[in-house]
Amino acid sequence: MVKRLVKFAEKTAGEVRNIFFANPKLLFEEERHLIKQPFFWPGLSTGEKENGTKGVLLVHGWTCTPYELRRLGKYLNEKGYTVFGIMLAGHGTVPSDLENVTAQDWIADVEVGYAKLKQTCDKIFVVGTSIGGSLALILAQQEKDVAGLVLMATPYRMRMEMMGAILMKIFRLLGQKNRKKFYPPTFGLSTTITRLISYQSYPVVSVSQVFELVKKARKNLSAITQPVLLMQSTHDHIVSKKSMEEIYARLGCQKKKKIYIHKAYHTFISDIKNEHVFRDILNFLEEN
Repeated sequence: MVKRLVKFAEKTAGEVRNIFFANPKLLFEEERHLIKQPFFWPGLSTGEKENGTKGVLLVHGWTCTPYELRRLGKYLNEKGYTVFGIMLAGHGTVPSDLENVTAQDWIADVEVGYAKLKQTCDKIFVVGTSIGGSLALILAQQEKDVAGLVLMATPYRMRMEMMGAILMKIFRLLGQKNRKKFYPPTFGLSTTITRLISYQSYPVVSVSQVFELVKKARKNLSAITQPVLLMQSTHDHIVSKKSMEEIYARLGCQKKKKIYIHKAYHTFISDIKNEHVFRDILNFLEEN
């Protein structure tokens, strides 16, 4: 009787976890108090050195929070990885806090996160979404012992990048310090987790830092020799349509793979209901 109860409890717990993975909004309701928090979860020892583990540095996108990657982080941690979801400067508070933050500040945040993981991890992968992917590219150019990269919705260029830069200058000349975000009607529903956890407006001055970061990330892609997995939505309205193809073609690595995500928003990882995306990422980490 006791064994049956234990088996039933284990089965029920497994079903609950599966429900959370299939329905990210259920998990979000349970974790609203965590949406502005970074997270660090130790993984299993590899036995290669004392407390040694495989680590994953998770880097969120502009105007968002680490919660964007929290569900993926939980999944990878359950598979034995030490996971660190960092908070980029100016995020998780109010939009105005982005006004005095530079691209270099975000680069420094990633460097600090990587250094923390190196204290206990033998092998470290960097997973970034949107400009988090740009930051991952910059770090991999500097740190050749990065084990591999997972780049999601990572811009080679932003859509209408030159026009956008001109518009931001015009807005500043007109005295417009802040702008509201635009979401496409089909994939930008107000109930998506991406919108619920992000700033819904942004300082115009911060856009120039985003453009600077994207330009820096694409300058020397041939220097990236680590394995790379790229993912991009077929309906991404933020990055240029050929961003993934452009990055893929210019990477200096031999091991690289690209996957298109169909009918998803720009930063899809927090709202995606298909576990195969998580499994694709895990398989890439395990293969490398």
